[in-house]
Amino acid sequence: MASASSSSAKNLFSDSKRRLAERVAVNVNNASSVARQIVRGSKSNEILMQAAKNFAYHESSVDNSIQNLKKMEIIFQHLNYQYEAIEQAAEKLEYVEEQVKAMER
Repeated sequence: MASASSSSAKNLFSDSKRRLAERVAVNVNNASSVARQIVRGSKSNEILMQAAKNFAYHESSVDNSIQNLKKMEIIFQHLNYQYEAIEQAAEKLEYVEEQVKAMER
């Protein structure tokens, strides 16, 4: 009986050892999974920060573009006023030319 209980104890010990090894393997896999998630998380944070920096950089460019468009609109209005003034002057010039020709006759 002593040998039966000793082989039973050996089997129990090897069973416990095997289950412990399995649990250690599962825990190592879980730890590596957590580490991968942390690394991914830190990279996503870096990507998010880079995106925020790019957004801020482009935001100032957009603001500058808006300012330039407003300036161009003002310039366009001034050019339109000048065009109208030139057009009116050309009409008056034609009238003056007709008067000069009439005076020459």
